[in-house]
Amino acid sequence: MKVASNMKRTVRSHTCGELRASHVGQEVTLCGWVAKRRDHGGLIFIDLRDRYGLTQLVFDQPQGEEFFETAERLRSEFVLWCKGTVRRRPAGMTHTHLQTGEIEILCSDLTILSEAKTPPFAIEDEVDAAETVRLKYRYLDLRRPSLQKNLLVRHKMLSIVRNHLDQNQFVEVETPILYKSTPEGARDFIVPSRLTPGTFYALPQSPQTLKQLLMISGMDRYYQVARCFRDEDLRADRQPEFSQIDIETSFLDEEAFFPILESMVQRLWKEILGQDIVTPFPRMPYSEAMERFGSDKPDVRFGLELVDLSEVFQASAFQVFQNALVTSGRGKRGSIRGIVVPGQAEKFSRKDLDDLQAYAGTYGASGLLWVKVQASGELQSPAAKFFSDAEKVAFKTQLQLAPGDLVLMVADRRNKVVLDALGAIRLSLGAKLHMIPKAGEGHPAFLWVVNFPLLEFDEKENRYYACHHPFTSPRPEFFKDFTEGKNLDAIEAAAYDLVLNGVEVGGGSLRIYRPDVQSAMFKLLGLSPEEAKEKFGFFLEALQFGTPPHGGIAFGVDRLAALLCGVGPIRDVMAFPKTQKGHCMMSESPSHVSPEQLVELGVSTRVP
Repeated sequence: MKVASNMKRTVRSHTCGELRASHVGQEVTLCGWVAKRRDHGGLIFIDLRDRYGLTQLVFDQPQGEEFFETAERLRSEFVLWCKGTVRRRPAGMTHTHLQTGEIEILCSDLTILSEAKTPPFAIEDEVDAAETVRLKYRYLDLRRPSLQKNLLVRHKMLSIVRNHLDQNQFVEVETPILYKSTPEGARDFIVPSRLTPGTFYALPQSPQTLKQLLMISGMDRYYQVARCFRDEDLRADRQPEFSQIDIETSFLDEEAFFPILESMVQRLWKEILGQDIVTPFPRMPYSEAMERFGSDKPDVRFGLELVDLSEVFQASAFQVFQNALVTSGRGKRGSIRGIVVPGQAEKFSRKDLDDLQAYAGTYGASGLLWVKVQASGELQSPAAKFFSDAEKVAFKTQLQLAPGDLVLMVADRRNKVVLDALGAIRLSLGAKLHMIPKAGEGHPAFLWVVNFPLLEFDEKENRYYACHHPFTSPRPEFFKDFTEGKNLDAIEAAAYDLVLNGVEVGGGSLRIYRPDVQSAMFKLLGLSPEEAKEKFGFFLEALQFGTPPHGGIAFGVDRLAALLCGVGPIRDVMAFPKTQKGHCMMSESPSHVSPEQLVELGVSTRVP
């Protein structure tokens, strides 16, 4: 076996995706991994792979016994250096699906640079290995062309973003990773300080206060690709650490800010996917999104919109409906809403309907009522016997029902439960009935959702919470009510989300820039002046030194990359993701540290 005797045997003249028919006759050197080996007895074919592509190598026995013996030792994932002459493949043996499919390399020299154990799974795109195994050997998983392509798309995406923002006078500024613990809606990851025992840094959930401080500093157009950390229970497709394209600007409102962002997205889809995106993007108020789609990130590519049936059943004798429409002590009442599934009644068995009812229950709904319209026009439903004749007529008229239609209804005194449950049911129906294009298919549907509520009242705790974060400004027309503490439930935030195909890809707002208003917000959220000073004293003081009106947005890098790649889970566009429990299977972290390290940090532990 030959071994690498000098650096020249680790240098390549071309990559494995570069050679074409125009190179025929040239002597070349290649380096890469053995993807496949085929021994035809006296003739060995090797598919050599790197991140640029695949090239077929040919080893012929007449070229020398020692040389051929070395080629016979090659196995999957060996790393090798080879030299040879480019030649055309024989007639009828070209591979049109390969960019290098017209040629092959007749090798004259070979060095095995590194041997490999047999991989725990095949290094190919159609791998059927369990994800836990692939995550444990992520460095092998990343050799698969599809994952390498995803990382390259992610790289190109960030390159385009940086170029676009640079052309629009934005400056990239890095902010600290070790920072102060500030409540922003999720738990912080905390880091003990060895130099100041008993104190802790926090890993930032976002650079929120830092980017606002940059606005105060006069850096009026800032961005960074920021790492963010949230110690929260990981729902589907969440990661404890992630990246966002963090953008903040001064002296711009939505009308001036949105075109910069829309043209950035437009460039991404054009330069990466070759698709022309029409701007400006449509805008939809939060209230409309919830009323029509039951979601603040609506997928508008299909119908099945929600219909309010509260007026139809306002005088109903049905106890479920009566309970839903009771007015609460805060002057609000629930609602009765439904979704019409045209002509699909017979496709839904009783088990299907029971499964949908259980699914609605996960969103807090106490039940899901179903109604089928029979061929005779009669209503078939366990609840139909409680409908009066007038209600049946009004019900069929408002929904414009026809024989074969199915109606799914939720009634609850908590209107948000009704909307959330039906919004989830709508998406489930869309998937079941193949109304939603698969990832990467169809034309992208971009949408701004605007005019979110500023505050949410928690009846159990008898207090308000910020719907976004405590630095979000009310819309100008609600500013007076906010400072006077009036009509708080009706106040809208100057907040906005960019939604694509039912996925939130970016969210932001205009910020509070007056210290008295920020203090009022903290007070409204239940923070005493002492608590506000302890947690945000540095920020409140900074606001007193001349703060410009400002606002910003953060785009989820991982989600944006996944949409551009046409893949579902964001793990597929991250180099080293964690499991849904926050574990790194490869490094087996989180892990225990030595008692000596804990003593040095002044930290003791106990098992909960």
